[in-house]
Amino acid sequence: CVLPAGVRIYSSRLDANDVSTYPRSYPIVLTEGDGSKIYVSCIAFRDPICEDIIEAYQIPVNSFADKCICFVSHSPCFQVLRDALEEIFVLCFSPAGCSKPLWDIISHVVSNVPLPTPGKDRVLFAIDNCLLSAETPPKEWLPHADISFQPLVQCLDVDKLIQLFTAVLLERRILLRSNKYTLLTLVSEAICHLIYPIRWQHVYIPIIFSSGVDYIDAPTPYMMGLHSGVDTSTVTMDGVVVVDLEYNRITTTEDIPPIPESEHSFLRGEILKLLQPNVVAIDYMKINLGSMGDYSLRTATKSWGQDHDFQLRLIFLRFFAQIMSGYRNFIDNALPTGFNAQAFLKKRSRATNQPVESMLMIMQFIETQGFLDYLERCNNAEEFTNNLLDKLQDATGRGQSPLAIFPSHVADPEIITIADSEIEGSEPGNRHCYKSFPANARTEEQEEKRKSILALVGGASKQVPSSPAVRISGGPKAESLSPRERAAERERMVLDIKVKLQGLWLRLLRLGATEDPLSSFEYGTILALIESDAEGIGGSGFVECIREHIHSGWQCRLTDEQFIAVKELLKTAITLASSRDDVSTIRDALEVSAEMYRKDPNNVQDYVQRHLLSLSVWEELRFWDGYFEYLMENCSNK
Repeated sequence: CVLPAGVRIYSSRLDANDVSTYPRSYPIVLTEGDGSKIYVSCIAFRDPICEDIIEAYQIPVNSFADKCICFVSHSPCFQVLRDALEEIFVLCFSPAGCSKPLWDIISHVVSNVPLPTPGKDRVLFAIDNCLLSAETPPKEWLPHADISFQPLVQCLDVDKLIQLFTAVLLERRILLRSNKYTLLTLVSEAICHLIYPIRWQHVYIPIIFSSGVDYIDAPTPYMMGLHSGVDTSTVTMDGVVVVDLEYNRITTTEDIPPIPESEHSFLRGEILKLLQPNVVAIDYMKINLGSMGDYSLRTATKSWGQDHDFQLRLIFLRFFAQIMSGYRNFIDNALPTGFNAQAFLKKRSRATNQPVESMLMIMQFIETQGFLDYLERCNNAEEFTNNLLDKLQDATGRGQSPLAIFPSHVADPEIITIADSEIEGSEPGNRHCYKSFPANARTEEQEEKRKSILALVGGASKQVPSSPAVRISGGPKAESLSPRERAAERERMVLDIKVKLQGLWLRLLRLGATEDPLSSFEYGTILALIESDAEGIGGSGFVECIREHIHSGWQCRLTDEQFIAVKELLKTAITLASSRDDVSTIRDALEVSAEMYRKDPNNVQDYVQRHLLSLSVWEELRFWDGYFEYLMENCSNK
């Protein structure tokens, strides 16, 4: 996830004349099984490849590859995470070096610097000689958003912004496209904050890795971001709302019902006042000097800053206060949904003199998971106390300014200073310099996994009690073996790989509900076995494992996550088998793919084989020639 484009190998490191070689800094957001978010700040750069990897993968010496370092937090403190990470990166590669070992500095930050208490304290800490601070707003304010909303309003004009907002609110399938990873995350996070107090309830992947493009086929609502350079021609885009952030363009095959006219007019006008005050509100410059509108004018005449972020979020909260006006009167816990939607729509129809049939957008909105989740949270005493939407509706009813819903006075935060750590044995004036980013000490289990993967990739398995040792192909002992000994050695290697594949396959299917198969050790090792074997033992062995599992009585049903992982592994096996003219493996892969399936939302079986038809192998005449010869040979033998 932190290297969404994968890993590439380079012959050079940093070239001052080539921007593409520069380090890249970007944020990503991950979602855990319970819906909570993990915020990650990343720096990707070219770093020398370790010698054992060079040997295993037969990479030219003095090569470089993409490496990523990242800070991970449950708090959305994007800016301080980025500042701290950049300082660590600079320290590592600075000619002057750092005063302590780099991992001691990292350990001190991770272990000793606490998250600030919202609205109560500000944490000050240092990385070497750089002073940093972390602070979060009080719980009575809008939820903490340590991002700028400026990229969102720069990429999309007002009408496109409202269209995207509506699509997200109605829980459509949203695909953001951009050639900048940072932009994908910032826009995704910004739009999630603008739908407050509603929360996005579905799949949320602001930056999807390139090989996960098939996630776009998912039938359920999602919000994903995909780099513009990734090809999506093989993916069905029906019903997907595609938002091109580079060209201010939104395309979809399904209509998005518009926001009702009165609320749309308010939302569009207020956003324009914020963005273009000198044009839109020129007639109001000398009146209502103490009003909310005048505050918007003053903030918008300055360059974009936190005031603008706050005003934009408040505009959307005011929109919700209007469109959900009086909703509390229709909460009915005796109903299955907890809300009397029919009565609410009739009341709105009388108030606006509009027929219920014209309120399609509102009708769809009050049926969404986000709205139902909001109603559930309203029953929570703590959530209800800090419900800014209810406070705003009440303040508006009393004729008060929207700002009245926030605390009138906020005490200065308490300053908490984290002392720099003293490292035992470090001598004053001693500097630590690095030619590459140093690896952290691995546990015994981590080291064992690393050696196992590299041994398999290198064509030799690690010696284990259950199977004989396998020598690396082409070594001195291999050359001294007789043809019969070499055949026996190869047979043992094939058996050893198949045994490993069987264990990996079964463990892949047993992963817990919160574990992603695509990021698992089992998936990565199976993929390495398939890709690294020139003779196709890994690919054919993997297909054979599935076949044997089916014959043993397996029901062949996969979860959505397992389905995607298995599909990607079979795609790789078929593509590599095609390059070797290995028709037998391709045929077997097609046969097992016709057995494995998942259930779509309509409880219809969706088989893996259907998703393999996009492979280019079926368009190659060479494949069909080979397949015809294979059939003729088997028919003549029978």
